[in-house]
Amino acid sequence: MQLAEVIKWESSPTELVHKFRSDGVRLGSQLIVYPSQTAFFVKGGTICDEFLSGTYTIKSDNIPLVGKFLDIPFGGETPFKAEVWFVNQVELLDCKWGTSSPLQIDDPTYGVIVPIRAYGQYGFKISQPRLFLERLVGNMSSFATAMVTDYFRSVIITKLTSIIYDKLRDSNISVLNINAKVEELSEYAKERIKGDFEAYGIEISQFNIASISVKEDDASFKRLKEAKDAAAKMKIISREDYKLMRSFDVLENAAQNTGGTMSAAMGLGAGVGMGSIMGQMTANVMTTDDTGEIPPIPRVDYYIAIGGNRQGPLSLAEIEQKFSNGEVNENTLAWKKGLKQWVKMAEMEDFKQMFEECPPPLPVE
Repeated sequence: MQLAEVIKWESSPTELVHKFRSDGVRLGSQLIVYPSQTAFFVKGGTICDEFLSGTYTIKSDNIPLVGKFLDIPFGGETPFKAEVWFVNQVELLDCKWGTSSPLQIDDPTYGVIVPIRAYGQYGFKISQPRLFLERLVGNMSSFATAMVTDYFRSVIITKLTSIIYDKLRDSNISVLNINAKVEELSEYAKERIKGDFEAYGIEISQFNIASISVKEDDASFKRLKEAKDAAAKMKIISREDYKLMRSFDVLENAAQNTGGTMSAAMGLGAGVGMGSIMGQMTANVMTTDDTGEIPPIPRVDYYIAIGGNRQGPLSLAEIEQKFSNGEVNENTLAWKKGLKQWVKMAEMEDFKQMFEECPPPLPVE
């Protein structure tokens, strides 16, 4: 059998580990290790010797650990059984990641859960080739770059929700202003996830969040903007003026909800009584928010029926997430406080916008 005289590997960015195929290594063979590579002699599943970049002539004195396992003939031609593994340590910079489904982020400033999407890229290199070989490669004859990027893409997405929320909370940033902080957030995310890479002998050289996006027509995002607008008004006008403005909003809504009843009552000479009612409504508004803080947006709890089982209480954001996952549809029964009976989700005003965003079913031919 012809034995290899030159042991080398022409590496590429698509492969991180390669096992040199040979039935035996002859003393006197030449080992070539290119820059950004490390070579290992492996015998019986044990890593014996390590070679950094350079050119080596295989002889007994430069493979001492292999010699402990074998009687290597000095000056002879007899080959010995051993594997040569090469690890590619070149730095890979264009590893992309992105969210396949929205992340549900609780805005720490306004207390509204908002679905966001994010994408970016990162770079890495194998900084501890022996650890990488032992923990990830095992007995595989090669190890593709895609196997690493696929695994760590899942790690990144799994941790990203808590990473973004913690950074927003600690820095007192709203989701509305998050794109102005992507560089700062990228560095923060890198520090949070680098330990997961290092556990496998990998160094993450850079981590970039290219963009974070929110659907502007999303109901949660609209509520978030309303909360921000209310906060802005509080900064511009005095607390008492803001209370007065809110009282007028309440009265206007009451007039719209009562419709002709209020007008009829006024026409029948009930102006004094109605004025008393309106005064009481105004008083209720004027005596709230004594601290000057914007009251939190009240949470509405929903209950849904899936497979004959009741689920809840659920927030609107949680219902929207189930819809995007295909767990509920317009025919799913739902209930909230104030309803006398369960109704289809399509019949509830709260969910109409969610279904209007989806195309109708195709007509039957």
